[in-house]
Amino acid sequence: MKRKVTKAIFPVAGLGTRFLPATKSIPKEIMTLVDRPLIQYAIDEARAAGIKEFIFVTSRGKGALEDYFDHAHELESTLRRAGKDHLLEALRDTNMESGAIAYIRQHKALGLGHAVWCARRLIGQEPFAVILPDDVIAAEKPCLQQMVEAHCETGGNIVAAMEVAADKTSAYGILDIREDMGALVSVKGMVEKPDVKEAPSNLAVIGRYILTPKVLQHLSRVKSGVGGEVQLTDAIAEEITRSNNVYGFRFRGQRFDCGSKAGFLQATVAFGLAREELHDEFIQFLISMTATRKAAE
Repeated sequence: MKRKVTKAIFPVAGLGTRFLPATKSIPKEIMTLVDRPLIQYAIDEARAAGIKEFIFVTSRGKGALEDYFDHAHELESTLRRAGKDHLLEALRDTNMESGAIAYIRQHKALGLGHAVWCARRLIGQEPFAVILPDDVIAAEKPCLQQMVEAHCETGGNIVAAMEVAADKTSAYGILDIREDMGALVSVKGMVEKPDVKEAPSNLAVIGRYILTPKVLQHLSRVKSGVGGEVQLTDAIAEEITRSNNVYGFRFRGQRFDCGSKAGFLQATVAFGLAREELHDEFIQFLISMTATRKAAE
């Protein structure tokens, strides 16, 4: 019997150094994409997929992230008295019920695999999701929901994957494909950030995973890998060797790397244009900026 995926881990312990000085005082996950912080996009995606328990792996300086999910009673009262019901509705999605959210500290920056391992006692013997808030995915059906539906059919472990340019493979974990079945691919290996000439494919793993508890057991034994960190891909690769139950999933949607400045700006444009109340004014601005740049050339 396949168990439902109801728990998700959000690794948010990173320092966000690529966004200094902004991240000197605020967590990167609180930075806003249009009018919602990155972490809200991740939470909304998890909720749509049926996640009920939210586990955040944090570090020092993440107090603002924790406060974000508290009920702001004074603010809500002020808005209610002012009759600003539409703003109250916007706040409702930021509130988490007592007991639904947990925070685990990662005391040393030892990599994604170590961050996931830190949450092992809260996962127990259930399948679980891992969501990296840096990866924001625009999709008609949320990416994790697509993956949960695929997991209901296959069981095992599923990693979100997308095609990347051949010269970009050294920036990703890359899948070694056993059988290509369309949206799903059976995986016979994973290589973390391979040299371009050694990459087994151009199908790259991005920040969405559905994993079995056995991966946590492998993480307990995995040694430091690329960059001196405990790599999650190494533990998944071990599960491939032992159980042959790992699949890549070509999700339907567009992924934005909001861990980079360029990716964050691209996402801002895409999500801004997608907002009906912003689209017309925003696109006119972009057109005028492009025209001004061409005239200057």
